[in-house]
Amino acid sequence: MLIAGRYELHTAIGRGAMGEVWAAYDQMLGRPVAVKVLRTENTDPTAESRFRLEAQTAGRLHHPHVVGVLDFGEHEGRLFLVMELVDGDSLSGVLSGDGPLPAERVALIAAQAAAGLAVAHEQGIVHRDIKPGNLLLDADGTVKIGDFGIARFMDDPSAALTATGQIVGTSLYIAPERALGKPAGPPSDVYSLGCVLYQLLTGKPPFRADTPIAILHQHLDAAPVPPRELGVALPPAFENYLLSLLAKRPEERPTARQTADWFGSGSWRGSAEPLPAAAPAPPPVPARPPVPRTETGPATTYKLPSAAGGAGHRAAHRQRTAAAVPRERTASGGRRGRPAPTGSRLDLRALLAQRPRVVGIAAATVLFVVAVFVGMALFSPDDSSAETPTETQQSGPADPTP
Repeated sequence: MLIAGRYELHTAIGRGAMGEVWAAYDQMLGRPVAVKVLRTENTDPTAESRFRLEAQTAGRLHHPHVVGVLDFGEHEGRLFLVMELVDGDSLSGVLSGDGPLPAERVALIAAQAAAGLAVAHEQGIVHRDIKPGNLLLDADGTVKIGDFGIARFMDDPSAALTATGQIVGTSLYIAPERALGKPAGPPSDVYSLGCVLYQLLTGKPPFRADTPIAILHQHLDAAPVPPRELGVALPPAFENYLLSLLAKRPEERPTARQTADWFGSGSWRGSAEPLPAAAPAPPPVPARPPVPRTETGPATTYKLPSAAGGAGHRAAHRQRTAAAVPRERTASGGRRGRPAPTGSRLDLRALLAQRPRVVGIAAATVLFVVAVFVGMALFSPDDSSAETPTETQQSGPADPTP
């Protein structure tokens, strides 16, 4: 079949309540395309307006993760929509064939799908029907969102439940606010994406029941079982973020842009807690400069001068005694005979104040020495020799026996 004189339909690749999708070929531009044709037997009075809405909304989006709209028209009373042909399967087909996917692959799908949704939300467009069948994978695994603007069920859930073949599939991914009859907004798409990611990881949607109404009640009241409790190997960071996408209140969910950035940055892997910063090394203590000390010199032991030493010996002894006084009593008041503590300084003024006392001590010492020598001269034996005093001291007194 040739539509609009250029689109040659080859194989039917999809069929829905409103239309059917064909793999086709654009003879004018020489490229493969997908053509969606509105079904003639469709009795929904809003079908044409919804079909046009899809063309108008998707036609405003140009993004690698959104199925591009190339043309729109009418042929023999039937509306048709020409789109980019995605040469691959949908996530619904992947789940049927491969089952649950590893966290690495699901994170990549999440980043790409959220990026496509973010562009739509920034254009004021809400998809309203995010589910595995509307997330397509091309030949290299890139995610592309299809079916923009097609409302699969009414905004009023009680009326939507009467639509056979539609609410059963869609109710698995419906946001709680939509189950309450509120209009869909960007957070609704984020919630639906969270349901899809949960199913990709576990193989099952977060909520299941025998009837669509029971499923809606679970979306409203039940908490999803954390995937790791179902045996899924998943980093804690990934699981926590996934559960935030499934928050009951729309304002508690991250935006599509935040979700795309978070998964795209690899934050889902989590990261080890940083080690505490090492304490800075204490600055080196500068070496204490040596304390200048008064050159008193070590204490010296002196021999008593002989009587023949004269005044020169006495003067030298007096000078040495005066020099040794600071060693015996320090300026800090230390006990006599003990050296001053290390690093102490002599108080020069205190030393000068003690000068008369030092002179008196030296004079008394000289008088004592003179008195000793006078006594020795007066009381020594007559026949002792002055030239050999040392011998006399060593041998004792002379024997008086001749």
